[in-house]
Amino acid sequence: MSTFNDQAGLGDLTATTDRIRGAMETVIEGKPEVVRLALTVLLAEGHLLVEDVPGVGKTMLAKALARSVDCRMRRVQFTPDLLPSDITGVSVFDQEKREFEFKPGAIFANIVVGDEINRASPKTQSALLECMAERQVTVDGTTYELQPPFMVIATQNPVEMEGTYPLPEAQRDRFMARVSMGYPAADAELRMIGGHSAGSPLADLTPVADADDLVRLADAVRKVHVSPAVARYAVDLVNATRRSPELRLGASPRATLHLVRASRAAAALDNRDYVLPDDLQTLAVAVLAHRLLPTADAQMARRTPEQIVADIVRQVPVPGAPGDRTPPAPDRAAVPQTVPAPPAHVPYPGAVPHHNGTAPYPAQAPTAHQGYVPVTYDGRLGGTGSGAAR
Repeated sequence: MSTFNDQAGLGDLTATTDRIRGAMETVIEGKPEVVRLALTVLLAEGHLLVEDVPGVGKTMLAKALARSVDCRMRRVQFTPDLLPSDITGVSVFDQEKREFEFKPGAIFANIVVGDEINRASPKTQSALLECMAERQVTVDGTTYELQPPFMVIATQNPVEMEGTYPLPEAQRDRFMARVSMGYPAADAELRMIGGHSAGSPLADLTPVADADDLVRLADAVRKVHVSPAVARYAVDLVNATRRSPELRLGASPRATLHLVRASRAAAALDNRDYVLPDDLQTLAVAVLAHRLLPTADAQMARRTPEQIVADIVRQVPVPGAPGDRTPPAPDRAAVPQTVPAPPAHVPYPGAVPHHNGTAPYPAQAPTAHQGYVPVTYDGRLGGTGSGAAR
């Protein structure tokens, strides 16, 4: 049922995703922003974590997305007695052939719905680490590739609820984004009563795309342009989480990649072939917050990672905006050859020794900008650095 034309560009991409969105919204009432984020993660080839209290439609969202696309879908109910081999598969001895035969587990599908993932033990949760990061499974020394498209949509209940295990940091970091469903508005809940009381709307949901469509869509998203200034803005946002006094664990380099990939998908959904800083700002909380660990003081002040990320987005200068203190690219012919060396106790790995050994060249030459030159001691220029040379 492939409907995507390789030569048609973003126009067909938005048409296909509009059909998927429309099919999902026949099931998920009054949550267009949640549906859009799920589509963004799908196009960016990531994995989605849906966290909220029971009964708000977490599994319904995952199933609606899976059934809107004609591809292999498997659902796994995570329970305390679930074994890692139930997910990855197991080698079984065949008496007739006198050899071991591999029986694939539930992970061998295009869209895997993991229901209540944090009710399984950490040992079982770790079975997903290789699958999600490398899109492959290793069983008894043999590696099996997972066919694209591949996406894990996991639901979990808040950790404070009975019978839950917190996801390890390494696994949370593999989810591109986390979304909370929230309670529906009163009007949406009234419509839900009329639409769900006679039966499940999933029964009437028919696929509007297929696996080949998703592969082509993902390929088109990878071609969306990210300018150097926007890429640097993404790095600045992630670096700000690592320097925040309210966080004891900042975002990883994988988070930077996920943020840029998700922003490409968001731009494509808006029928743009380039990423704007607005795309990064809109997705920052969903992509970064679940990876962060607040300090004890921040927890005592009831500061959530979402609030901290929102503050960081407001504080980090936007490229090209008034107040952006990042200097323009320097004219190296007019740049002085040396700058004063930093104090000996400050690391300066970005500097290159001068030919006479007396002073270092900066890794990127400074220029005068409004009376000062911002210089960081790791050799980079920028207004958010650790020092300034006057």
